[in-house]
Amino acid sequence: MCITKSTFLKNYEVFLHKTIEDKTIVWSSSTNQYVIVENQTAEIIKRLSRADAPKEIAKELAAQLTLPVQNCMELITQIQDRFFDPLEQQQHTQLKELKNTPLPQDFLVIKYYRINAIVIKAAFKSQLECQLVHPKFEHLQVPPTKYDSCFEVFIKDEAIFLSVNSQFVNAWESHDVHYFQGKFSMELIQQIHKKQEEQWMGVFHASAVSDTQNALLFLGDSGNGKSTSLALLQTHGFTCIADDFVPVALQNQEIYSFPAAISIKKSSLKTLLPYYPELNKATEYDFKTTQKIVRYLKPNNSDYTTHLPCKGLVFIKYLENAPTTCAEISKIDAFERLVPDSWISPKKENAHAFLNWFDLLACYQLTYSNTKQMVTEVSKLFKDEL
Repeated sequence: MCITKSTFLKNYEVFLHKTIEDKTIVWSSSTNQYVIVENQTAEIIKRLSRADAPKEIAKELAAQLTLPVQNCMELITQIQDRFFDPLEQQQHTQLKELKNTPLPQDFLVIKYYRINAIVIKAAFKSQLECQLVHPKFEHLQVPPTKYDSCFEVFIKDEAIFLSVNSQFVNAWESHDVHYFQGKFSMELIQQIHKKQEEQWMGVFHASAVSDTQNALLFLGDSGNGKSTSLALLQTHGFTCIADDFVPVALQNQEIYSFPAAISIKKSSLKTLLPYYPELNKATEYDFKTTQKIVRYLKPNNSDYTTHLPCKGLVFIKYLENAPTTCAEISKIDAFERLVPDSWISPKKENAHAFLNWFDLLACYQLTYSNTKQMVTEVSKLFKDEL
């Protein structure tokens, strides 16, 4: 791992460089973005970060590649434009105004959720706000009781507000429901696991399953069967650690439990009803913003304080009538598929830990249509028998 600091930028841009396979992953502190580049490009970024003169870099590069200096200079200019041009700071004037928005006098819908030893009170302005959160946590609901923290959720002037213990957390435009739900979940894991946001390395849009000793992360595009596979694995001796929202801590790089129910799409009912007949009578939710119709399945985890090391990443895909195949894949390919739907902490220390953590993970592609064979392959992964 290489860390460089640019003197071109007023606030001193910091780059992290991690070589994996035949490429280099570059992280930028100003954008919190990860870019996969050729090793030669990464070397140019390092030199520009050290304030080496672009003309000198171009001359040396031209000699190495037997290209005209002008061509190399154009390449360096492109890299400067991409990585070193200071970004305009966005002014959150609207956010400052919203921060002073008073809490409603009345919250019409109140829920209490018990998560092991803690109780969270959730106060919703109306049923509309409640439906944004409650379906995933209904299995945790308890009668009114003494609580540890109160989450307040309300919509006003086309904005969704979240406060915790009457302290403003953030507000989002009403069409950005997924950002609100992500922040609600982040605030919740801080309460459950007693870790602040900066103590989390990242959160991954995945499903996590364990054999009680280790965990595997299941990833894939929407509709590929992450949650369905997790539900099937529950019936074969494995434990659900988290679904859709998988937090990984900075200190130990372990996967931590998240208590939300498993999201089951309508298309998966035929597969799952033989194992979970209760799904037949489960409430069906039609979420217009995400254009998904889902039911929720209670996870089989009873200890939401669980945290386990990650044994690997599995990109899973259910494909009707397909033979079962499971093989290791390129880490660069896996990285490109992992990062876009993930939240990685913007702190340098956390980004550094993430790149090192990822580098040590094995990455697999698992395609199946036969449940029994899929379970066998997952068992092999846990036992290092693949």
